Amino acid sequence: MLKYKKLILALSIIPQIILLKILAHYPTFVESVYSHGVYIWISKTMRYAFGWLPFSVGDILYTLLVIYILRWFYLNRKRIYKDTKHWVLDIMTAVSVGYFAFHILWAFNYYRLPLHKSLNIEHDYTTTELVNLTQQLINKTNTLQLLLAKVDTSKVVVPYSKSEILKMIPDGYDNLSKVFPYLKYQPRSIKPSLYSIPLTYMGFSGYLNPFTNEAQVDGLIPSYKFPTTGSHEVAHQLGYAAENEANFIGSMAAMHHPDVYFNYSGHAFALRHCLGELYKRDITLYEQNLAQLNKGVLKNYQEVRDFWDAYQNPLEPIFKSTYDGFLKTNNQSGGMESYSYVVALLVNYHKNHPIN
Repeated sequence: MLKYKKLILALSIIPQIILLKILAHYPTFVESVYSHGVYIWISKTMRYAFGWLPFSVGDILYTLLVIYILRWFYLNRKRIYKDTKHWVLDIMTAVSVGYFAFHILWAFNYYRLPLHKSLNIEHDYTTTELVNLTQQLINKTNTLQLLLAKVDTSKVVVPYSKSEILKMIPDGYDNLSKVFPYLKYQPRSIKPSLYSIPLTYMGFSGYLNPFTNEAQVDGLIPSYKFPTTGSHEVAHQLGYAAENEANFIGSMAAMHHPDVYFNYSGHAFALRHCLGELYKRDITLYEQNLAQLNKGVLKNYQEVRDFWDAYQNPLEPIFKSTYDGFLKTNNQSGGMESYSYVVALLVNYHKNHPIN
């Protein structure tokens, strides 16, 4: 009887995959029933359960899981040859259960409505519109940099500890939720990852644990990046699975934050994306706009580049390529490199909400 139950569980991955293929054609249904319904209760329950703890429960669970898996493979190594069929069945059962838990707890959000449809804004934009927003962001970023660094040639140094920054992140969502009520963030559950060193070598600045709904931030990244990275991971917590949408929401949360250092981080982050898109469209316009940036802003950008360069290693491209493929198999056709959509959201939103 147990073997039949395992077989049913193992084979259940097939209808699960079929269901996901079907759901991809019904994003409005996913948006209303799951993302704005079932998931809200799941997410809040998980955050109430684990958010109050000062350490990452998810990282500890991953550690125990890896130990268990390694132990299982060691103890069952001889079954590979002696009982291959049931050895494979055990593995497929575990994969199928994990696949189900991953989607029901969070990943159905990959199949929700694209954010531009939820916001009722356009998806396309012209180079002229891009330049207009880039100019607004340059003026705002330069103003904030000069305010904080006092001279335009110095980088901005955030005066808060990283633990203080994490505690401050929800304040941006408090303000942003006044514009978008569905972005209200309560309770909080954002923590530094226990695996910050491996994360850094893999090339990731943070991640959301879908099984505990804890937002994890790489504790080694420069403090200047902490406000936007943390806000990005909170966007994932709130059900925005796509990286580009989380980038947009994260930058908006930092830009709406009551603290000026968060404002600088958010505007500089949005500006970097706009400059990157402008570089692809018109190198001359890119150079003209880049020349208008205060040297202090460029030093903050360089600070981040230097940080990642210091941790480059042969395995990083493999990890990023694997994650890129993972995103593409989960209804995210642009994978990791989908900056143009982030810019589309920024440009079209700010058409009606100019940056002051």
